[in-house]
Parts: sequence; structure tokens; C-alpha cells
Amino acid sequence: MMNEEFPADRAGALRLLADFAPRMGADYARGRNSDPGPGRRRDVSRLSPALRHRLVTEAEVVGTALAMHGEAAAQKFIQEVFWRSYWKGFLELRPALYQDYRTALDADLARLDADAALRARYQSAISGRTGIEGFDAWATELREVGWLHNHARMWFASIWIFTLRLPWTLGADHFLRHLLDGDAASNTLSWRWVAGIQTQGKPYVARAENIARFTGGRFNPAGQLDENPLPLEAPPLPPIRPLPPASAMPAGPVALLLHEDDLHPEGLLPPGLQVAALAGIAVPEVRSPRGCAPLVARHVRQALADGLGRAGRQLGLQGDELAAEAITGWAAGHGLPVVMPQAPVGWTADALIGLGLPLHIIRRDWDQRCWPLATQGFFKFRERISGLIAAMQPSAPSA
Repeated sequence: MMNEEFPADRAGALRLLADFAPRMGADYARGRNSDPGPGRRRDVSRLSPALRHRLVTEAEVVGTALAMHGEAAAQKFIQEVFWRSYWKGFLELRPALYQDYRTALDADLARLDADAALRARYQSAISGRTGIEGFDAWATELREVGWLHNHARMWFASIWIFTLRLPWTLGADHFLRHLLDGDAASNTLSWRWVAGIQTQGKPYVARAENIARFTGGRFNPAGQLDENPLPLEAPPLPPIRPLPPASAMPAGPVALLLHEDDLHPEGLLPPGLQVAALAGIAVPEVRSPRGCAPLVARHVRQALADGLGRAGRQLGLQGDELAAEAITGWAAGHGLPVVMPQAPVGWTADALIGLGLPLHIIRRDWDQRCWPLATQGFFKFRERISGLIAAMQPSAPSA
């Protein structure tokens, strides 16, 4: 499998951002749906792992597109960046969806252990031995590289659900365990969307003609797919909860705790905040009851080490990764209140809540403005993007 670059450090992410910036306009709009294969993808940025950990921020990426192309020419690219914030906000306003997914996943994993026939079909799918053109190659790329083109993710999920008739939760879990950009909101809600339970009754159906056209003829699973499936059934969406307020910052010195959801401390801290201790936490293994791929765990910890290193240089402190069970003792040993960037709904937030330690949450202005708008479908949210840009004035990174 040809290697593609997915840097786990800010310097590498900035290089990738600068390299792709000239293609954020018409090139991206024209070529974003095409997947010519590893090593030939010129019209997608491959920035999603860096964005997922905020090695670069959404504001920096959108700011780069605006500076290079302007809002109109870079509209498609900018919308895709905002999609990530929309999904985050959608789940923040409806956290029960994530808990419902985890509950259903536990039940389906139990079925997998008990049902030999289901287990055999599942193993054929994840190991790329179904015989379905395209699907098997994507299964291998996911396992070996930790990334898939967005269109391939949609095709893969649709084939998993409607042709192979495997539980969507097991597919979402498999993605989460292997994707370098694995994210609770984007992953859970995208699989729900493909299944037809996010926009209820409207599944995404993978079609052989579409796959052949957008892979340049590399794959053509004609006659292998169920192209007329029924959508899955699911209960209605849970009611929206108000977005909880961010914390007031404590007076005096604090301890700063970084985590994998936000590793851009340079643009995080409120003016005047006195940071006297620094540490980080990464728990990628608990993103799934079955853990995660070593490739993913290594990438997360490299990103955390990079974030801690940059924060340490900025603050003049030594910062180390701590095990979750050591955080309470670290905070008590320093005798300081703990502040941290917000951990959105997902496994990191769950792990931190489980500590029972008071945490003062810093929420970025980007999230504060975007998340409350995710009350309906993306098209309603999309209408607000120009206003969000005008209000936030995102700019390209200065360093």
C-alpha cells in the first residue's frame, strides 16, 4: 500500500496545509468526490487527522482558504470544514445518541461473540475477503493506512449495511478502531446518515455505476450490490438539550490538562491565565470495547506529545502524559484547580467525567458559535456559514 502523509505534529500539519492551499478552490470543488487511489489524490487535503486533534484548527484551515481563494471560490472546501463543526454540535446538543450507539454496540458485540455465522461474515468484511470490487481494497487500506477517502467511506458503510447486512454499529466501531481521524460525532452520525436513521427514511445507497465513475474505473461492482434496500428503523431523534455553559476561569495559578481533542494550546488560553503545571491524557484504547489499532494509538500519543512539547515551550513547563488514574493525584499534588480545553461528547469526555475531579472547561469561540446552530439539518446550518465567517474572522496560521 503506497504511503500517504498524515502528520502527528503541528509542523507537519502546517506543511500539509500550505501544500494543499492552492487547491482549496476550483480544484477541490471539481475533484473532491473522485478517488483515484492512494498516492494519486491531489484534490483532497488529507488534513482530517490533524483537524481531529486540532494540530491545526478549523479557523486556521478556513482562514487559509479565504486568504488564498476567497469565500465564494473556496465555498465547497469551507463547507466541508464546517460539516465537522456541525456534527460536533449536533452530538453536543443530543448526547443521548452517542450513549444509545454504545449501548447498541455492546449488544451487537455480544451477538457477534455468540453467532458463528455473523462472526464469519464480519471477519470476511473486515479482512477484505468479501469478493466485492472496491470494498475489499478499502478494507485493506483502512487497516494498513488508517484513512479512507470520504466517498469511499460512504460506499463502504452502505455496502456493509445493505449488501452484507451487517449491523451498522459494528461497522462504525470498526472505523473508529482504525481511523486516524476517528471522532465520536463524525463517525457515529455519518454511519447513522448512511443507514437512513439520521435523516430518517433516506439511506445512502452505494451504486456500482457511481463507484466506477468516481474511482476512474478502478472498481465496478456491477451486479454485486443491493441497490434497492429498505432503510433501517430507529426511534426518533432525542430532544435537544441546551449547550451547557463553559466554565468561569479560576483566579490565580492553574494546572493545564491537554487531551487528544484539542492540541493547539497556543490559541487556547484566555489572557492572563497563570499556568503553573502541565500534563496530558490520551485514552484511544477506550474508543471501543475492543480497543483500537496500534497505528491509531501511536498516532494519538505522538500528537499529544507534540502538543505537550509546544505548550511546555510556551509556558516554560515540563508536561508529560499521565494515565487517567494518575490525574487526580497530579492535581492534588500541585494543589491547583485544573483547566482544560473542552472534550466533546465521546470517550475522552467520558474518561474525564469518570475521574470525579472538578474541571474548568475552556470552550473555543469557534465551538461556542457553531455548536448551538446544529439544531436541524446541515442545509439550515450551511445558511449561517457566511455570517459565522464574518463574526469570527478566521485567519491563516502565522506560524
